[in-house]
Amino acid sequence: MGTGLYAWYRWFCRWAGRTLSLMGVAASMHAEPESDWRGVLGRRSEDEAAAYLRQQGYRIVARRARVLRGDIDIVAVDGRTVVFVEVRSRSDTSHGHPAETVGYRKQRRIAELATAYIRRHRLQDCHVRIDVVTVTFAAEAGGPPVVEHFRNAFDSPI
Repeated sequence: MGTGLYAWYRWFCRWAGRTLSLMGVAASMHAEPESDWRGVLGRRSEDEAAAYLRQQGYRIVARRARVLRGDIDIVAVDGRTVVFVEVRSRSDTSHGHPAETVGYRKQRRIAELATAYIRRHRLQDCHVRIDVVTVTFAAEAGGPPVVEHFRNAFDSPI
């Protein structure tokens, strides 16, 4: 029953959005407003992190590289080192720093994805590092984001 009700809700939101736009009313109705907002925040964070890394002289090789039913946010090259970058963000720090969200389970998952990427692209002979870049957006709209870079953030747990 939950699936049917959810499908009906999504249909209603699409119908209401079209109807309101035909009437000239600008209304945004999203079936999943929180996940959509988080997706936008995540993409914006990755854009900020990639721009920061380019400023630091990194060459971005891939973004959102799909491996093992997961993705690596950014794969970059720093000199002769392949760097796997996990991007974490928060709209503010009232619930803690974004780097705190990279616990043991997340570290293990990042290491698994990096290992799979290394095997797939035959990079076993390269120097490898895992970095974390955090992006914190200012509470007031339009404020510049704060980007922090943690080089060699953790040793591979696998």
